[in-house]
Amino acid sequence: MSTVHQPDLKDRPARLTVGVVGAGRVGPALAASLQLAGHRPVAVSGVSDASRRRAGAMLPDVPLVPPAEVLQRADLVLLTVPDDALPGLVAGLAETGAVRPGQLLVHTSGRYGARVLDPALRAGALPLALHPAMTFTGTPVDVQRLAGCSFGVTAPEELRLAAEALVIEMGGEPEWISEENRPLYHAALALGANHLVTLVAQSMELLRTAGVTAPDRMLGPLLGAALDNALRSGDAALTGPVARGDAGTVAAHVTELRRHAPQTVAGYLAMARATADRALAHGLLKPELAEDLLGVLADGSRTGGGTAETDGRTDGRTDGTGTDDTGRTDDTGRTDGTEGTDGTTGTEGNDR
Repeated sequence: MSTVHQPDLKDRPARLTVGVVGAGRVGPALAASLQLAGHRPVAVSGVSDASRRRAGAMLPDVPLVPPAEVLQRADLVLLTVPDDALPGLVAGLAETGAVRPGQLLVHTSGRYGARVLDPALRAGALPLALHPAMTFTGTPVDVQRLAGCSFGVTAPEELRLAAEALVIEMGGEPEWISEENRPLYHAALALGANHLVTLVAQSMELLRTAGVTAPDRMLGPLLGAALDNALRSGDAALTGPVARGDAGTVAAHVTELRRHAPQTVAGYLAMARATADRALAHGLLKPELAEDLLGVLADGSRTGGGTAETDGRTDGRTDGTGTDDTGRTDDTGRTDGTEGTDGTTGTEGNDR
């Protein structure tokens, strides 16, 4: 028995038949949410075995059919495929005559607004862009997480109320995003969500290397508090050696990262520079301390091991100026550790 059904659903009239093209993590969850609101899923398409299993678990008894047949059966079609696949899919469906006049065609890409659906619009479809700003797991818990989730909504003005109503029926909160701002909106979410996963995963790996047996338990309260503080106070929540201007500590960090996890150095330096810039701009980092700190970061970027490794000659100073640029390792094999995967997030999160 599905976990997304309610006992009285059979007694509630369905207002729209719903189809899903791309049974990734997002589509089945949205269709299940619409089912709770009284709509009726009637068809789903998926390519991979994982997609088919996911559709069977989230939308039991809903037949798996080719994409064109999904459009034949449904009044409302969710196009939940990867961003790069979306334009070609829309063009192909329109060219083959699969799109029906008056059909609601909804995509969930964060990158695109409604214009990517123009081929379908010319065929008579009603285009909507509804992007849930949420991380998806591909399990029924996603339906519960949609409660209070913000959706980036873009649609023609005459369809704005319909788009917002669908979001509300799924338990979400509509946030209107203009067509031209969709790429920036999506970049902001990817920066905050996708890269966060990478940063946390790297942090856990380093803690294990340092001998911490339960890095998740150690990081949970710290990261939870940092996130809460950042959402409440923005840059005023900045703490740590970069915000304090502790150049010697930052230099020691870079040296240890080069030794134990060289693939993380580029990401650490990039985030440290961004943090220093913001701390300076908001008066948290003293200008007299910033020079040494930025010098350490520049050295770490230019040279393989020129990371101002401390050698005990600081004379008790806390500003990190008594450091020794040893340059003892070479800068090889570095990768930018700030690029996270997007397969588990709503910012891409379609048919993987």
